[in-house]
Amino acid sequence: MLKQLRKSTGFITGIVLGVTIAIGHSVYALKEDQQIPFEDLQAFTEVFSRVKSDYVEGVDDKKLIEDAIRGMLGGLDPHSAYLNTSEFSDLKIGTTGQFGGLGIEVGMENGFVKVISPIDDTPASRAGIQASDLIIKLDEKAVKGMTLNDAVKVMRGEPNTDIVLTIVREGEPKPLVFTITREIIRVKSVKNRMLEPGFGYVRITNFQSRTTADLLKAISDLQKEQALEGMVLDLRNNPGGVLNGAVGVSDAFIDDGLIVYTEGRIDDSSHRYVATPGDSLNGAPLVILINGGSASASEIVAGAMQDHKRAIIVGTKSFGKGSVQTIQELQNGSAVKLTTARYFTPNGRSIQAKGIEPDIELSTLKISSDAQKSRHGFSENDLDGRLSNPNGDDSDKSADNADDKKPESANLPETDFQLFEALNLLKGLRIMSQLQNS
Repeated sequence: MLKQLRKSTGFITGIVLGVTIAIGHSVYALKEDQQIPFEDLQAFTEVFSRVKSDYVEGVDDKKLIEDAIRGMLGGLDPHSAYLNTSEFSDLKIGTTGQFGGLGIEVGMENGFVKVISPIDDTPASRAGIQASDLIIKLDEKAVKGMTLNDAVKVMRGEPNTDIVLTIVREGEPKPLVFTITREIIRVKSVKNRMLEPGFGYVRITNFQSRTTADLLKAISDLQKEQALEGMVLDLRNNPGGVLNGAVGVSDAFIDDGLIVYTEGRIDDSSHRYVATPGDSLNGAPLVILINGGSASASEIVAGAMQDHKRAIIVGTKSFGKGSVQTIQELQNGSAVKLTTARYFTPNGRSIQAKGIEPDIELSTLKISSDAQKSRHGFSENDLDGRLSNPNGDDSDKSADNADDKKPESANLPETDFQLFEALNLLKGLRIMSQLQNS
């Protein structure tokens, strides 16, 4: 046994002494001032040896070491992880914007899979999955004890196959069960439309490498319809994505100054991102919608706009992910996803575990059609025998044609109250601007 222990100790110590970390195409050895904890490594090798010799079943060396690495990274924070060659390949496929699955951004919380946000126009979104839902079972298998990568692998799969998600949701007395059919997920980053003449709407579902270019094209398309007097930028349930995408989107509305900066332990993880001249809206008012599903890159944009006083932030507090992860490929083709820095808003605010507080807090509400009708109340026009208006009385004609003239925004109180209020805010800003100019 002692001989076996010495053999294992020598084997593992040899590995540790030869450990290098590959970042990009460069290889970094341990720094001179980094001491190797030999006593702790001896305890590790002793455990390794006991598992090899005494565990009820034989265990592969590679699996033991891989599980140990997973445990080491998983113990750092919810976003650091080890990716074997298969998982690393899946990750690279996922970043192309097309993959088979449900369409949800997830993380880990207390051993369960937590929904950060559902992606628009995906099976999860259509099924009613919501941000902050806790997934406790995948089909009949309990999530407790799974790694995040294992859970993601189960949720992904062949298109047109079903999976059953059992979910715990705050405010619901018992778990909710959803049967969802997997699809090829094609993530379209930017969507746009005109809410009313002069008032545009742009939604960013996540931040990809092409998001900035797509945003500028969306704004250009809206301005071709009519000059924009204001715009709503919707970042609700946007889980984040590429950092440069968030910087580019912020730069589209800021003329100069700091957008975001990152700080880490190594020089390569500390950066400052500064705006370039030009405002795609030419100074027109901007309202940004956020909620608890707005994370990471979304919070960078909201924080930059808030600090520069370029936009009014409306909605509910954001998710609070203020850290930067770097994918570092290792020599054997696997990779580590490692938290390497924290990011800060231009005024030096860290949103880590705090989130962005909106300037105007507005919860999600839904006004029924009956309540919408009752808002108009009873007026002189409803009285029998009322006097006519000397300027002309065409109320009946207006009522007959009301449905034909209704803009899309007329249904917003019922379908999206937060967006409805954001539009009203833009209208108020326009009126204030007109009063000041006059």
